[in-house]
Amino acid sequence: MLKIISFLCCCLVSIQLLVAQGTTELRSPNGRLVFSFSLLTDGKPMYSVSDQGKSIVSSSVLGLSEWDSGFKLSGIENTARDTVWHPVYGERNQVRDYYQEMKITLIRNNNQRHKFQILVRAYNEGIAFRYLLPEDPDGGMDISIAKDLTEFTVPEGTKAWFTNRAQGAYSLLSLKNWPDESERPLVLQLPEGGFVCLAEAEMVNYSRTKFILSSEKPNTIQCSMYDKVDFFTPFATPWRVIMVADRAGQLLANNDLLLNLNPPSEINNTSWIQPGKVMREMTLSMKGAKELVDFAVKRKIQYIHFDAGWYGYEYVVGSDATKVDVDPRRNPKSDLELQEIIRYANGKGVGVFLYVNQRALYKQLDELLPLFQQWGVRGIKFGFVEVGSHKWTTWLHDAIKKCAKYNLMVNVHDEYRPTGFSRTYPNLMTQEGIRGNEEMPPATQNTIFPFTRFIAGAADYTICYYQQLGLKENVPSERTIKTTSGHQLALSTIFYSPLQYMYWYDIPSNAQDEPELEYFDNISTVWDDTRIMDGEIGQYITIARRKAEDWFVGTITNNDARELKISLDFLTPGKKYEACIYHDDPASKTRTKVSVKRINVDVNTVLDVKLIASGGQAIWIRPLSK
Repeated sequence: MLKIISFLCCCLVSIQLLVAQGTTELRSPNGRLVFSFSLLTDGKPMYSVSDQGKSIVSSSVLGLSEWDSGFKLSGIENTARDTVWHPVYGERNQVRDYYQEMKITLIRNNNQRHKFQILVRAYNEGIAFRYLLPEDPDGGMDISIAKDLTEFTVPEGTKAWFTNRAQGAYSLLSLKNWPDESERPLVLQLPEGGFVCLAEAEMVNYSRTKFILSSEKPNTIQCSMYDKVDFFTPFATPWRVIMVADRAGQLLANNDLLLNLNPPSEINNTSWIQPGKVMREMTLSMKGAKELVDFAVKRKIQYIHFDAGWYGYEYVVGSDATKVDVDPRRNPKSDLELQEIIRYANGKGVGVFLYVNQRALYKQLDELLPLFQQWGVRGIKFGFVEVGSHKWTTWLHDAIKKCAKYNLMVNVHDEYRPTGFSRTYPNLMTQEGIRGNEEMPPATQNTIFPFTRFIAGAADYTICYYQQLGLKENVPSERTIKTTSGHQLALSTIFYSPLQYMYWYDIPSNAQDEPELEYFDNISTVWDDTRIMDGEIGQYITIARRKAEDWFVGTITNNDARELKISLDFLTPGKKYEACIYHDDPASKTRTKVSVKRINVDVNTVLDVKLIASGGQAIWIRPLSK
């Protein structure tokens, strides 16, 4: 404790000296990143960020609409934190929260009612800051924010991995003439090497912010709010995050930073929050549902999911999600008795998720939640949610909170992207916000997602398997998988989702006990440890994840064939393991063209890997019995 007090005193003395010179600095714990703050002569707040003396963000504007200039420095508070917390589930079983923090208080016209604060945290992984509007001792004020003035001026020659929407395709663009706003997180490639990620954290009761290019300042990215935000003080905006890394894979390895910027779990008893694999039921029939439950038991799938249509046309306001629609005019095959199927599934250790469109959720939420709990439903998939506005953002997160009161897990679909709320309400298991297998992206897009979209958190990509074989029952004709079977196997490791939807578009009869299905059978969806082994954006990636003593390793390439080496140096020294390798094999006589080989390995093993175009490889590594 004495060391901490001494350290804080030293920091305060240092800050006071820097303020006298017009600049205030905050350094990351390792001293590598520096956040510098200053006020211009007109009282406009500015900042910059450097990495080992190299400019990452040069002098850039801070502030909000009507809170942009005329400030004087009122005070600075400095603190530090270094703790470890254990998530309910995640990509690793413990997370370090280690930062230096500075709260800058500004006032205008010497009026304490015009107080404006900037809270800054410096992590080894990046810089985060947010704006605070504290309550005046005489009472709160009504505040309206129409614009976030924050800017990011980056080095000339920087390029961005751009997509304009949460389910869009990515492309590498210069910082000129973007066709639209950029979705977040936004990954930047610096001209002299290194990467930056601009992200948003704890966006819970606010308006979504995307990124646009300044029309006046070169190499400058600005914030673009969806709509204005009205509130009473005290109030805090979401965090603006600047992650910094030498290699793109480090951004993904450091994505716990966004969780750290959210409050701890509000759910005391989390025993009912159970991650797992999911397969959907599309026939809406008793026969199809029971066959799927039995298939789930056989293939070690924890949940089945009734998708759109079970309660009628989801876009019709009159559709009633409290009962199954068995009208033969709308669904001639349906004889579904949902409560009976739920009892049948639960009796075999399989849980049930139900899809509900936001129209029904908005109208019936308070009626549906206790009813679904009574039925024995384990979770809800929110469909076609409205995103972006202050109103709908607040509604969505409040709905997730309500689900927690009834022990219901949640999967949010369509354009919603996470900002770390699953730390506070871990019943939010996953979300879409990705160009997944509903659009059947090519392999190259799949090699971009880990370095971009997955920095934000879990994504429900809906992994497929049999579509390339022409087994297209219930599959739109234009939706045929564009990668190999080995590639899809590997995605179950590479693409993190605590609820991992498997065999999308498939039905149980598609599977013929192919040997490689044991990889899907045995893989976990949450992890004790994760290693980003190797990779380049848009080229390839290898990720190793551990559950207990078993390791699962996924490797994919883009549209090109590739040869790689995979070191198994993450294994425990002195232990022997068996590695089951599942790889694409065009010469194989199996219909999936996947072969399986088993070899003994240890910490010194380096595997030579040959990947065919759009291909992949999965490895299951288990300790050998003594």
